[in-house]
Amino acid sequence: MKFILLSICAILLLGACSKQPQVIIKTELGDITCDLYLKEAPITAGNFLKYVDEGRFEGASFYRVVTQDNQSNNDVKIEVVQGGLFKDEHPNHLPPIVHETTGQTGILHKNGVLSMARNEPGSAQADFFFCIGDQPELDFGGKRNPDGQGFAAFGIVTSGMDVLLKIHQLENEGQYLNKPVKILSIERI
Repeated sequence: MKFILLSICAILLLGACSKQPQVIIKTELGDITCDLYLKEAPITAGNFLKYVDEGRFEGASFYRVVTQDNQSNNDVKIEVVQGGLFKDEHPNHLPPIVHETTGQTGILHKNGVLSMARNEPGSAQADFFFCIGDQPELDFGGKRNPDGQGFAAFGIVTSGMDVLLKIHQLENEGQYLNKPVKILSIERI
């Protein structure tokens, strides 16, 4: 009997430890819940959680949408909703993180995947985006960026994709929303 109880406790503890961290992004248009792949992308997911845990996303918003219609200068088309602190010199920024490619993590840019925005590899800080539909050109070896390194994916939407689709359809000029959508909070759940 003691062995059975110990086995059950071990299984429950293992299950609790292996569960992915979750966050809820509360916006003025609704909530988005995400699982973060901390085991697969420890640097990127860990960085995002540090921003969450330290309250560094205060004042963040969804400010950019890339649609089929607003990227005439790009041969490789993508669809994403981007958010974060927006300003390059924001006081809440932490130092840039090492780039974890999809080739390293195995997390591909599928519909609802959460990923880090960047200029060059190793420059990601606080800005992130969600994929609208599958976006293989954002993976390692993809052609969206000339460096071929792709973007660092680290999570997935579990509820609230309808909120992202609403944001994706908002009026924009040059990919930037006419009225950014405020992020009221981002918290662990």
